[in-house]
Amino acid sequence: MASSGQLHVDFELKSPAEKVWGTIRDSTTIFPQALSHDYKSIQVLEGDGKAPGSVRLINYAEGSPIVKVSKERIESVDEAEKKYAYSIIDGDLLKYYKTFIGKIIVVPKGESSLVKWSCEFEKASEEIPDPSVIKEFAVKNFKEIDDYLHGKA
Repeated sequence: MASSGQLHVDFELKSPAEKVWGTIRDSTTIFPQALSHDYKSIQVLEGDGKAPGSVRLINYAEGSPIVKVSKERIESVDEAEKKYAYSIIDGDLLKYYKTFIGKIIVVPKGESSLVKWSCEFEKASEEIPDPSVIKEFAVKNFKEIDDYLHGKA
């Protein structure tokens, strides 16, 4: 039987929580613009791309490790608490993990913000490593978004 697990990482960004949260909410357009080396395109297939139940097709660029295509469903959004959860429902990642659910929380911290990223996963087989490369990719993306937001300020 394949094992399941969780990964968590907290990191601070220079940008205010409202700006970081806005970028997450508008990631369909902002990520391919600001992070074109990692994202070729993000297409909304169902819904508005922001509300729970929305489905997005993500085409990754050469900078993305392992995954080139994924389809994700937005599971929940809490605007007041700046919480976002998504699940991978199709694509390359599911070759390695039977289930993959990501969660993002943006916490205001004065003029800056704290981002809490986590995932829950079930491996397709015992030989598959924990998705730490995905965690590192998420942290890298947020740090680059932080730089992007500061470049626009």
